[in-house]
Amino acid sequence: MPESVARIATDRADRIVKQLASHFGHMVPVVQEGRQVEILFDLGVAVCAAGSRGITVTVQAHRESDVAEVQEIITRHLEAFGQRDDLRVTWSPTVAA
Repeated sequence: MPESVARIATDRADRIVKQLASHFGHMVPVVQEGRQVEILFDLGVAVCAAGSRGITVTVQAHRESDVAEVQEIITRHLEAFGQRDDLRVTWSPTVAA
């Protein structure tokens, strides 16, 4: 299954991940456990984890094109929620073991 990951440096990780959960929770299923949020889109899944140094987001989907679409959705929202911090999201594909 295609997957990609982004690591975003911010000192407001908890707040931004909580905003993502709240925002998407009105549209798609969202599972929140502690500092981690799983957003269940029809196209794929985004797992957002708040850490002491920022946010780690992992996207999985059945097709590369769906991974790209979920990445775009998550990127747009992360950068909007982190606008005052000039948040920038850069994705890297993961390598299958």
